[in-house]
Amino acid sequence: MGHTIAEKILLAHSDNRKIAPGEFIEAKVDLALGNDITAPLAIAEFKRAGAKKVFDRKRIVLVPDHFTPAKDLKSANQAKILAEFAREQRIENYFEIGSMGIEHALLPERGMVLPGDLVIGADSHTCTYGALGSFATGVGSTDLARSFIDGKCWFKVPPTIKFVYRGKLNKWVGGKDLILYTIGKIGVDGALYKVMEFSGEAISKLDMDSRLSISNMAIEAGARAGIIAPDEVTIRYIKAARRDQGQKNWLTDKRIRHWKSLASDPDARFEKTYNWDVSGLTPQVACPHLPSNVKPVEKIKNVRLDQVVIGSCTNGRINDLRIAAGLLRGKKAKKGLKLIVIPATQKIYRQALKEGLAQIFIKAGGVFSTPTCGPCLGGHCGILTAGEVALATTNRNFIGRMGNPKSFVYLSGPAVAAASSITGRITHPQEVS
Repeated sequence: MGHTIAEKILLAHSDNRKIAPGEFIEAKVDLALGNDITAPLAIAEFKRAGAKKVFDRKRIVLVPDHFTPAKDLKSANQAKILAEFAREQRIENYFEIGSMGIEHALLPERGMVLPGDLVIGADSHTCTYGALGSFATGVGSTDLARSFIDGKCWFKVPPTIKFVYRGKLNKWVGGKDLILYTIGKIGVDGALYKVMEFSGEAISKLDMDSRLSISNMAIEAGARAGIIAPDEVTIRYIKAARRDQGQKNWLTDKRIRHWKSLASDPDARFEKTYNWDVSGLTPQVACPHLPSNVKPVEKIKNVRLDQVVIGSCTNGRINDLRIAAGLLRGKKAKKGLKLIVIPATQKIYRQALKEGLAQIFIKAGGVFSTPTCGPCLGGHCGILTAGEVALATTNRNFIGRMGNPKSFVYLSGPAVAAASSITGRITHPQEVS
Protein backbone atom coordinates (compact mmCIF):
# COMPACT_ATOMS: atom_id res chain seq x y z
CA MET A 1 0.00 0.00 0.00
CA GLY A 2 1.34 3.40 -0.99
CA HIS A 3 1.40 6.59 1.05
CA THR A 4 -0.19 10.02 0.84
CA ILE A 5 1.97 13.16 0.87
CA ALA A 6 1.17 13.69 4.55
CA GLU A 7 2.12 10.13 5.48
CA LYS A 8 5.40 10.39 3.54
CA ILE A 9 6.41 13.54 5.40
CA LEU A 10 5.49 12.21 8.84
CA LEU A 11 7.26 8.92 8.17
CA ALA A 12 10.42 10.72 7.03
CA HIS A 13 10.52 12.71 10.28
CA SER A 14 9.99 9.76 12.63
CA ASP A 15 11.92 6.62 13.49
CA ASN A 16 8.99 4.45 12.40
CA ARG A 17 9.50 1.99 9.56
CA LYS A 18 5.84 2.12 8.58
CA ILE A 19 2.92 4.40 9.20
CA ALA A 20 -0.88 4.33 9.04
CA PRO A 21 -3.76 6.63 9.99
CA GLY A 22 -4.67 6.46 13.67
CA GLU A 23 -1.18 5.60 14.89
CA PHE A 24 0.68 7.82 17.35
CA ILE A 25 4.21 8.80 16.40
CA GLU A 26 6.95 11.01 17.73
CA ALA A 27 8.52 13.14 15.00
CA LYS A 28 11.27 15.73 14.62
CA VAL A 29 10.11 19.15 13.47
CA ASP A 30 11.86 21.44 11.03
CA LEU A 31 10.32 24.65 12.38
CA ALA A 32 8.54 25.55 15.61
CA LEU A 33 6.55 28.79 15.49
CA GLY A 34 4.99 31.00 18.13
CA ASN A 35 3.35 34.43 18.18
CA ASP A 36 2.62 37.13 20.76
CA ILE A 37 -0.46 35.30 22.07
CA THR A 38 0.78 31.71 22.22
CA ALA A 39 4.56 31.90 22.63
CA PRO A 40 4.54 33.55 26.09
CA LEU A 41 2.66 30.48 27.41
CA ALA A 42 5.18 28.17 25.74
CA ILE A 43 8.09 30.16 27.14
CA ALA A 44 6.65 29.92 30.65
CA GLU A 45 6.31 26.13 30.29
CA PHE A 46 9.85 25.89 28.85
CA LYS A 47 11.20 27.58 31.98
CA ARG A 48 8.91 25.65 34.33
CA ALA A 49 10.36 22.42 32.89
CA GLY A 50 13.82 23.58 33.92
CA ALA A 51 15.10 23.88 30.35
CA LYS A 52 18.06 26.19 29.86
CA LYS A 53 18.67 26.07 26.12
CA VAL A 54 16.45 25.64 23.05
CA PHE A 55 17.12 22.66 20.80
CA ASP A 56 18.16 24.79 17.80
CA ARG A 57 18.10 28.59 17.75
CA LYS A 58 17.82 28.57 13.93
CA ARG A 59 14.66 26.45 13.84
CA ILE A 60 12.48 28.41 16.23
CA VAL A 61 10.47 31.32 14.85
CA LEU A 62 8.89 34.05 16.98
CA VAL A 63 6.58 36.61 15.38
CA PRO A 64 4.65 39.22 17.38
CA ASP A 65 1.80 39.91 14.95
CA HIS A 66 -1.63 39.58 16.58
CA PHE A 67 -1.70 42.72 18.75
CA THR A 68 1.23 44.66 17.28
CA PRO A 69 1.99 47.47 17.21
CA ALA A 70 0.97 47.00 20.84
CA LYS A 71 -2.58 48.22 21.44
CA ASP A 72 -2.38 48.30 25.25
CA LEU A 73 -0.18 47.41 28.23
CA LYS A 74 -1.06 43.71 28.15
CA SER A 75 -0.15 43.30 24.49
CA ALA A 76 3.06 45.31 25.00
CA ASN A 77 4.07 42.90 27.77
CA GLN A 78 3.32 39.87 25.58
CA ALA A 79 5.61 41.21 22.86
CA LYS A 80 8.28 42.00 25.46
CA ILE A 81 8.32 38.36 26.62
CA LEU A 82 9.08 37.25 23.06
CA ALA A 83 11.82 39.85 22.61
CA GLU A 84 13.55 38.92 25.87
CA PHE A 85 13.40 35.17 25.18
CA ALA A 86 14.76 35.71 21.65
CA ARG A 87 17.68 37.71 23.07
CA GLU A 88 18.32 35.24 25.87
CA GLN A 89 18.32 32.21 23.55
CA ARG A 90 19.90 34.05 20.58
CA ILE A 91 17.01 32.97 18.35
CA GLU A 92 17.78 34.02 14.80
CA ASN A 93 14.24 34.13 13.46
CA TYR A 94 12.67 36.75 15.68
CA PHE A 95 10.81 39.41 13.70
CA GLU A 96 10.03 42.73 15.33
CA ILE A 97 8.04 45.69 14.02
CA GLY A 98 9.68 47.00 10.85
CA SER A 99 10.76 43.54 9.70
CA MET A 100 7.76 41.51 10.73
CA GLY A 101 4.46 40.62 9.17
CA ILE A 102 1.58 38.27 9.78
CA GLU A 103 3.39 35.01 10.53
CA HIS A 104 1.68 32.85 7.92
CA ALA A 105 2.55 35.27 5.13
CA LEU A 106 6.02 36.05 6.48
CA LEU A 107 7.49 32.54 6.63
CA PRO A 108 6.68 31.56 3.02
CA GLU A 109 7.80 34.98 1.78
CA ARG A 110 11.22 34.49 3.39
CA GLY A 111 11.64 30.98 1.97
CA MET A 112 11.66 29.43 5.43
CA VAL A 113 9.29 26.55 4.64
CA LEU A 114 10.30 23.94 2.10
CA PRO A 115 8.53 21.01 0.41
CA GLY A 116 8.63 17.99 2.70
CA ASP A 117 9.09 20.02 5.89
CA LEU A 118 7.29 19.25 9.13
CA VAL A 119 6.20 22.52 10.71
CA ILE A 120 4.30 23.14 13.93
CA GLY A 121 2.98 26.43 15.20
CA ALA A 122 0.97 27.45 18.20
CA ASP A 123 -1.62 29.00 15.91
CA SER A 124 -4.39 27.17 14.08
CA HIS A 125 -3.61 28.72 10.68
CA THR A 126 -0.15 27.15 10.61
CA CYS A 127 -1.78 24.84 8.05
CA THR A 128 -1.11 27.63 5.50
CA TYR A 129 2.33 26.20 4.70
CA GLY A 130 0.81 23.05 3.25
CA ALA A 131 0.53 25.04 0.03
CA LEU A 132 4.30 24.63 -0.25
CA GLY A 133 4.14 20.85 0.01
CA SER A 134 4.87 20.65 3.73
CA PHE A 135 2.98 19.05 6.61
CA ALA A 136 2.16 22.06 8.73
CA THR A 137 -0.24 22.05 11.63
CA GLY A 138 -1.30 24.00 14.69
CA VAL A 139 -0.46 22.77 18.18
CA GLY A 140 -1.01 23.90 21.76
CA SER A 141 1.47 26.07 23.62
CA THR A 142 2.62 23.14 25.80
CA ASP A 143 3.44 21.12 22.67
CA LEU A 144 5.36 24.12 21.39
CA ALA A 145 7.26 24.32 24.68
CA ARG A 146 8.24 20.66 24.38
CA SER A 147 9.49 21.26 20.82
CA PHE A 148 11.57 24.22 22.05
CA ILE A 149 13.35 21.76 24.35
CA ASP A 150 14.09 18.81 22.05
CA GLY A 151 12.70 19.62 18.61
CA LYS A 152 10.07 16.89 18.71
CA CYS A 153 6.31 16.57 18.92
CA TRP A 154 3.72 13.78 19.19
CA PHE A 155 1.26 13.30 16.34
CA LYS A 156 -1.71 11.10 15.68
CA VAL A 157 -1.40 10.24 11.99
CA PRO A 158 -4.47 11.69 10.26
CA PRO A 159 -6.29 10.12 7.31
CA THR A 160 -6.39 12.13 4.08
CA ILE A 161 -9.36 13.37 2.06
CA LYS A 162 -8.57 14.17 -1.57
CA PHE A 163 -10.15 17.13 -3.36
CA VAL A 164 -9.93 17.25 -7.15
CA TYR A 165 -10.97 20.49 -8.87
CA ARG A 166 -11.56 20.26 -12.62
CA GLY A 167 -12.11 23.03 -15.14
CA LYS A 168 -10.92 26.58 -15.78
CA LEU A 169 -11.83 29.23 -13.23
CA ASN A 170 -13.87 32.25 -14.28
CA LYS A 171 -12.69 35.83 -13.95
CA TRP A 172 -12.81 37.12 -10.35
CA VAL A 173 -12.67 33.56 -8.96
CA GLY A 174 -9.54 32.52 -7.05
CA GLY A 175 -8.24 30.38 -4.23
CA LYS A 176 -10.44 32.03 -1.58
CA ASP A 177 -13.55 31.19 -3.59
CA LEU A 178 -12.45 27.57 -4.03
CA ILE A 179 -11.90 27.02 -0.33
CA LEU A 180 -15.12 28.80 0.67
CA TYR A 181 -17.00 26.65 -1.85
CA THR A 182 -15.34 23.54 -0.39
CA ILE A 183 -16.15 24.41 3.22
CA GLY A 184 -19.69 25.20 2.16
CA LYS A 185 -19.97 21.72 0.68
CA ILE A 186 -18.45 19.66 3.51
CA GLY A 187 -19.09 21.84 6.58
CA VAL A 188 -16.88 23.12 9.37
CA ASP A 189 -16.34 19.57 10.61
CA GLY A 190 -16.17 17.89 7.20
CA ALA A 191 -12.45 17.19 7.52
CA LEU A 192 -12.19 16.95 11.30
CA TYR A 193 -8.68 15.77 12.29
CA LYS A 194 -7.93 14.87 8.69
CA VAL A 195 -5.60 16.11 5.96
CA MET A 196 -7.16 17.94 3.02
CA GLU A 197 -5.14 17.28 -0.13
CA PHE A 198 -5.96 19.74 -2.92
CA SER A 199 -5.31 18.77 -6.54
CA GLY A 200 -6.59 18.98 -10.09
CA GLU A 201 -6.36 21.26 -13.10
CA ALA A 202 -7.83 24.29 -11.34
CA ILE A 203 -5.25 24.05 -8.53
CA SER A 204 -2.29 23.64 -10.88
CA LYS A 205 -3.22 26.89 -12.64
CA LEU A 206 -3.26 28.94 -9.44
CA ASP A 207 -0.40 31.18 -8.33
CA MET A 208 1.12 30.67 -4.91
CA ASP A 209 -0.82 33.49 -3.29
CA SER A 210 -4.11 31.74 -4.13
CA ARG A 211 -2.76 28.35 -3.04
CA LEU A 212 -1.71 29.77 0.32
CA SER A 213 -5.25 31.11 0.79
CA ILE A 214 -6.66 27.63 0.21
CA SER A 215 -4.37 25.83 2.64
CA ASN A 216 -4.82 28.62 5.19
CA MET A 217 -8.51 27.84 5.59
CA ALA A 218 -8.24 24.05 5.82
CA ILE A 219 -8.60 24.45 9.57
CA GLU A 220 -12.04 26.01 9.00
CA ALA A 221 -13.20 22.56 7.88
CA GLY A 222 -11.59 21.04 10.97
CA ALA A 223 -8.52 19.73 9.14
CA ARG A 224 -5.11 19.15 10.68
CA ALA A 225 -3.37 20.14 7.45
CA GLY A 226 -4.15 21.31 3.93
CA ILE A 227 -1.57 20.10 1.44
CA ILE A 228 -0.85 20.80 -2.24
CA ALA A 229 1.80 18.67 -3.95
CA PRO A 230 4.81 20.81 -4.92
CA ASP A 231 5.21 21.56 -8.62
CA GLU A 232 7.10 24.05 -10.80
CA VAL A 233 4.95 26.91 -9.47
CA THR A 234 6.04 26.00 -5.94
CA ILE A 235 9.68 25.74 -6.87
CA ARG A 236 9.75 29.07 -8.71
CA TYR A 237 8.15 30.74 -5.69
CA ILE A 238 10.64 29.25 -3.21
CA LYS A 239 13.62 30.01 -5.46
CA ALA A 240 12.59 33.65 -5.66
CA ALA A 241 11.93 33.86 -1.92
CA ARG A 242 15.26 32.35 -0.96
CA ARG A 243 17.12 34.38 -3.57
CA ASP A 244 15.68 37.51 -1.94
CA GLN A 245 17.24 36.31 1.32
CA GLY A 246 20.62 35.70 -0.32
CA GLN A 247 20.27 31.90 -0.24
CA LYS A 248 21.22 31.09 -3.83
CA ASN A 249 22.20 27.43 -3.51
CA TRP A 250 18.91 26.23 -2.09
CA LEU A 251 18.71 23.20 -4.43
CA THR A 252 21.58 21.58 -2.55
CA ASP A 253 19.40 21.36 0.55
CA LYS A 254 18.82 17.65 1.11
CA ARG A 255 15.32 18.31 2.43
CA ILE A 256 14.03 19.48 -0.95
CA ARG A 257 16.29 17.78 -3.46
CA HIS A 258 13.63 15.15 -4.09
CA TRP A 259 10.58 17.41 -4.17
CA LYS A 260 9.17 15.59 -7.21
CA SER A 261 8.62 12.50 -5.08
CA LEU A 262 6.29 14.48 -2.79
CA ALA A 263 3.10 13.33 -4.43
CA SER A 264 0.66 10.79 -3.13
CA ASP A 265 1.33 7.31 -4.50
CA PRO A 266 -1.13 5.93 -7.06
CA ASP A 267 -2.17 3.27 -4.56
CA ALA A 268 -2.30 5.63 -1.55
CA ARG A 269 -5.35 5.20 0.64
CA PHE A 270 -7.74 8.16 0.87
CA GLU A 271 -10.62 8.18 3.29
CA LYS A 272 -12.75 9.95 0.69
CA THR A 273 -12.36 11.71 -2.65
CA TYR A 274 -14.35 14.71 -3.87
CA ASN A 275 -14.26 15.48 -7.58
CA TRP A 276 -15.78 18.78 -8.66
CA ASP A 277 -16.02 20.71 -11.92
CA VAL A 278 -15.53 24.34 -10.88
CA SER A 279 -15.59 25.91 -14.33
CA GLY A 280 -18.97 27.49 -13.58
CA LEU A 281 -18.05 28.73 -10.12
CA THR A 282 -18.74 32.39 -9.31
CA PRO A 283 -17.29 34.43 -6.39
CA GLN A 284 -18.32 32.98 -3.05
CA VAL A 285 -19.30 34.67 0.21
CA ALA A 286 -19.52 33.12 3.69
CA CYS A 287 -22.44 34.60 5.62
CA PRO A 288 -22.66 34.94 9.42
CA HIS A 289 -21.82 33.15 11.58
CA LEU A 290 -19.87 30.23 10.06
CA PRO A 291 -17.32 29.87 7.24
CA SER A 292 -19.56 27.07 5.93
CA ASN A 293 -22.61 29.32 5.46
CA VAL A 294 -21.58 29.96 1.87
CA LYS A 295 -23.53 31.43 -1.04
CA PRO A 296 -22.58 32.67 -4.52
CA VAL A 297 -22.26 36.45 -4.40
CA GLU A 298 -25.08 36.95 -6.91
CA LYS A 299 -27.52 35.31 -4.50
CA ILE A 300 -26.82 37.80 -1.71
CA LYS A 301 -29.10 40.79 -2.00
CA ASN A 302 -29.16 44.14 -0.21
CA VAL A 303 -26.62 43.41 2.54
CA ARG A 304 -25.47 46.88 3.55
CA LEU A 305 -21.98 47.26 4.96
CA ASP A 306 -20.39 49.45 7.61
CA GLN A 307 -16.84 48.18 7.09
CA VAL A 308 -14.69 46.34 4.55
CA VAL A 309 -11.36 44.79 5.57
CA ILE A 310 -8.84 43.68 2.94
CA GLY A 311 -5.88 41.82 4.43
CA SER A 312 -5.01 39.01 6.90
CA CYS A 313 -2.95 35.84 6.53
CA THR A 314 -5.61 34.64 4.08
CA ASN A 315 -5.72 37.53 1.61
CA GLY A 316 -3.18 40.20 2.51
CA ARG A 317 -0.60 39.24 -0.13
CA ILE A 318 0.52 41.42 -3.01
CA ASN A 319 -1.73 39.80 -5.63
CA ASP A 320 -4.72 40.31 -3.32
CA LEU A 321 -3.89 43.99 -3.03
CA ARG A 322 -3.41 44.27 -6.80
CA ILE A 323 -6.84 42.77 -7.43
CA ALA A 324 -8.47 45.14 -4.95
CA ALA A 325 -6.61 48.19 -6.24
CA GLY A 326 -7.51 47.33 -9.82
CA LEU A 327 -11.19 47.66 -8.96
CA LEU A 328 -10.77 50.73 -6.73
CA ARG A 329 -8.56 52.73 -9.10
CA GLY A 330 -10.27 56.04 -9.83
CA LYS A 331 -13.24 55.20 -7.59
CA LYS A 332 -14.34 56.05 -4.07
CA ALA A 333 -15.48 53.90 -1.19
CA LYS A 334 -19.13 54.46 -0.33
CA LYS A 335 -19.56 57.46 1.93
CA GLY A 336 -19.90 56.33 5.54
CA LEU A 337 -18.16 52.99 4.91
CA LYS A 338 -14.85 52.25 6.64
CA LEU A 339 -12.34 50.71 4.20
CA ILE A 340 -9.33 49.18 5.95
CA VAL A 341 -6.46 47.69 3.94
CA ILE A 342 -3.73 45.76 5.78
CA PRO A 343 -0.79 44.29 3.84
CA ALA A 344 0.37 41.04 5.39
CA THR A 345 4.10 41.80 5.62
CA GLN A 346 6.52 44.69 5.53
CA LYS A 347 7.76 43.59 2.10
CA ILE A 348 4.21 43.60 0.74
CA TYR A 349 3.71 47.03 2.34
CA ARG A 350 6.78 48.38 0.51
CA GLN A 351 5.75 46.76 -2.77
CA ALA A 352 2.27 48.27 -2.50
CA LEU A 353 3.86 51.70 -2.01
CA LYS A 354 6.19 51.17 -4.96
CA GLU A 355 3.36 50.12 -7.29
CA GLY A 356 1.09 52.95 -6.19
CA LEU A 357 -1.48 50.57 -4.68
CA ALA A 358 -1.42 52.30 -1.29
CA GLN A 359 -2.15 55.61 -3.00
CA ILE A 360 -5.17 54.07 -4.74
CA PHE A 361 -6.59 52.84 -1.43
CA ILE A 362 -6.02 56.19 0.26
CA LYS A 363 -7.51 58.16 -2.62
CA ALA A 364 -10.53 55.86 -2.47
CA GLY A 365 -11.07 56.99 1.11
CA GLY A 366 -9.55 53.99 2.83
CA VAL A 367 -6.77 53.58 5.36
CA PHE A 368 -3.55 51.67 4.67
CA SER A 369 -2.18 50.03 7.80
CA THR A 370 1.12 48.63 8.95
CA PRO A 371 1.13 44.78 8.90
CA THR A 372 -0.89 43.26 11.75
CA CYS A 373 -3.56 40.63 12.36
CA GLY A 374 -5.60 43.49 13.76
CA PRO A 375 -9.37 43.20 13.30
CA CYS A 376 -9.31 39.58 12.08
CA LEU A 377 -9.44 38.31 15.66
CA GLY A 378 -11.02 41.38 17.18
CA GLY A 379 -7.59 42.67 18.16
CA HIS A 380 -7.50 46.29 17.05
CA CYS A 381 -7.47 48.50 13.94
CA GLY A 382 -11.12 47.95 13.06
CA ILE A 383 -13.25 46.51 15.87
CA LEU A 384 -17.00 46.30 15.24
CA THR A 385 -19.65 47.55 17.62
CA ALA A 386 -23.18 46.20 18.09
CA GLY A 387 -25.22 46.00 14.90
CA GLU A 388 -22.34 46.78 12.53
CA VAL A 389 -21.81 44.65 9.44
CA ALA A 390 -18.41 43.93 7.89
CA LEU A 391 -17.19 42.14 4.79
CA ALA A 392 -13.63 40.88 5.23
CA THR A 393 -11.06 38.83 3.36
CA THR A 394 -10.21 37.16 6.68
CA ASN A 395 -10.84 33.52 7.53
CA ARG A 396 -13.41 33.41 10.35
CA ASN A 397 -16.78 34.99 10.93
CA PHE A 398 -17.84 33.44 14.26
CA ILE A 399 -20.05 35.40 16.65
CA GLY A 400 -17.96 38.18 18.15
CA ARG A 401 -14.90 37.34 16.04
CA MET A 402 -14.36 40.97 15.02
CA GLY A 403 -15.67 42.64 18.14
CA ASN A 404 -19.17 42.89 19.56
CA PRO A 405 -21.17 39.61 19.67
CA LYS A 406 -24.05 41.51 18.07
CA SER A 407 -21.98 42.46 14.99
CA PHE A 408 -21.97 40.52 11.70
CA VAL A 409 -19.04 39.39 9.54
CA TYR A 410 -19.18 38.14 5.94
CA LEU A 411 -16.13 36.59 4.25
CA SER A 412 -15.01 36.92 0.63
CA GLY A 413 -12.02 37.24 -1.65
CA PRO A 414 -10.38 40.61 -2.43
CA ALA A 415 -12.37 41.25 -5.62
CA VAL A 416 -15.77 41.04 -3.92
CA ALA A 417 -14.45 43.04 -0.95
CA ALA A 418 -13.15 45.87 -3.14
CA ALA A 419 -16.30 45.99 -5.28
CA SER A 420 -18.49 46.00 -2.20
CA SER A 421 -16.58 48.87 -0.64
CA ILE A 422 -17.54 51.00 -3.66
CA THR A 423 -21.27 50.23 -3.59
CA GLY A 424 -21.61 49.89 0.19
CA ARG A 425 -23.30 46.51 -0.16
CA ILE A 426 -22.13 42.98 -1.02
CA THR A 427 -21.51 43.18 -4.76
CA HIS A 428 -20.27 41.06 -7.67
CA PRO A 429 -17.03 42.59 -9.03
CA GLN A 430 -18.42 42.71 -12.57
CA GLU A 431 -20.89 45.38 -11.43
CA VAL A 432 -18.13 47.94 -10.90
CA SER A 433 -15.42 46.75 -13.32
